[in-house]
Amino acid sequence: MKTDVLLRKAPPDLPSALRQVVDYRKSGLSLNHIVGCPLDCGYCVRHLFANFEMKKPHLVLDDDAAVRELVEHWAFRKDVTPIQLLNRATDPFLPGVKDHLFRTLEILDGKGLRNPVLVITRWRVEPDDIQRLERLSNIKLTILVTWSGIDDKRLEPVESSIAEASLHALRATASRTKAILYWRPLIAGINDTDAHLARARELSEQAAATVFSGLFHREEIRSYLRSVGFEDAYPEVARRKILPRDIEARILTAFAGRPLFRKTSCGIAFAHRSADYNGHFGLKDVCDICPGAQVERCATAHARPTAERVQELARECGLSLDHARIDDRRIEVQNSTEQQRYFIQHALNYQVHDAALPHLPRRHGRAEIGWS
Repeated sequence: MKTDVLLRKAPPDLPSALRQVVDYRKSGLSLNHIVGCPLDCGYCVRHLFANFEMKKPHLVLDDDAAVRELVEHWAFRKDVTPIQLLNRATDPFLPGVKDHLFRTLEILDGKGLRNPVLVITRWRVEPDDIQRLERLSNIKLTILVTWSGIDDKRLEPVESSIAEASLHALRATASRTKAILYWRPLIAGINDTDAHLARARELSEQAAATVFSGLFHREEIRSYLRSVGFEDAYPEVARRKILPRDIEARILTAFAGRPLFRKTSCGIAFAHRSADYNGHFGLKDVCDICPGAQVERCATAHARPTAERVQELARECGLSLDHARIDDRRIEVQNSTEQQRYFIQHALNYQVHDAALPHLPRRHGRAEIGWS
């Protein structure tokens, strides 16, 4: 039976940003051909796409057409470009949605692709699901199980026990499929207690690695949370995620001896015993918590690119390099888009920054709030 009969077609008035099913993010080319989610997490990025009120998942494109758009995208490179599936506007393991997830994964795998593939979920991953995932033989699949321990229903109606059960199922059943404890969003005064930290450490035993991050506190998200009576988590909004310095310090102490990572790609690389595809090794203060074996892998792969190679990639994505600088840490460019930067970054396994958006030392690409 065709899976596209299980979901309604997306309505014609869907915001244009959501009709564009492929876009580039730091963790790779993101394929989102299903939109709509009933989980109602108050901090959801769907607020940024004016789509939070769509509670039922809808199909924008069928799976075959969506995969074609992905692999024919100008930035896609076989076996190189990281891929994210259904991470922007739904949960990939929701009933109905997961049939499309499996079909999409199987199409990609059937093409013989060996690209990293990321699937992020906070919903139920059952043993039968894992058995189907384990039959994939080419793509490098990682399931990032989102867990926060938040019990305020205005922020997160979904019980954290669901993610915990998924982690246990993956630990018991998965081998080729790697599981990450995706500990997010950490919010000051909400889920940063000693009890939360201790529970996260316990859960980390069920995963290949743990990645932690903070809260997107954009104006649209803050406005929604105010409308449901939630007091502002932070005094300001910010372009980058907020994770104060003192919370990180406590996390590092609580996780001593466990594989813990600040960046998603770093945790994925560790799980698959490969070098970080985002090339964070040039930013030594990001790597100072990484296990020694992972530092060695990334050090071996870290090579300063030639100006000629960078120029070649810049031409492919239409970026001017008139004022570019290349050093042992990163490539610095000007007047760039995220898509241009990430395309070059993934092609080279080397950090690419815009001069107007600097990554300040020891802040790890986070918002200034809680660090100044």
